[in-house]
Amino acid sequence: MKLYSLSVLYKGESKTVLLKAAYDVSSFSFFQRSSVQEFMTFTSQLIVERSAKGSRASVKEQEYLCHVYVRNDSLAGVVIADSEYPSRVAFTLLEKVLDEFSKQVDRIYWPTGSPDTIRYSGLDSQLSRYQNPREADPMTKVQAELDETKIILHNTMESLLERGEKLDDLVSKSEVLGIQSKAFYKTARKQNSCCAIM
Repeated sequence: MKLYSLSVLYKGESKTVLLKAAYDVSSFSFFQRSSVQEFMTFTSQLIVERSAKGSRASVKEQEYLCHVYVRNDSLAGVVIADSEYPSRVAFTLLEKVLDEFSKQVDRIYWPTGSPDTIRYSGLDSQLSRYQNPREADPMTKVQAELDETKIILHNTMESLLERGEKLDDLVSKSEVLGIQSKAFYKTARKQNSCCAIM
């Protein structure tokens, strides 16, 4: 699971403006990084332009997923991640980032802003924090713990069943012993009765 890009944009009437972005392109070749970063910026702007205000969507492109959230006030966020990254966590991240951004950056700067003029430094830390969704998102962390508990419980049940099978073998053996004991008792009784007659 990997996050590659986290962007905040403004959806204007005529065009979409990139306000701030953070990238993690370390998994790409050194010579491809700038091109990949430019392509992520272009894709983010295109997806926001084609999304309606007040909407959330996920767009799949090869092994990548682009999650977009456009608020009613025209502020938008885009996360580009691999296809394994949970969408619920991506949308939680977008909502959190857009709320923080709107509190720290005044609304009058949104239509004319650019990454150089906007003073907001939270994207890089959020991008690195949310790389591991289990640690960043409490719900995912609880779900992972539940999955681990379920596996442990399943293994415990299997070992109990194995013990049960072994106990069944012992019970059946004791039943066999009981039958043999009864046979021995009957034989001993016959022998004793034979001796008593003499």
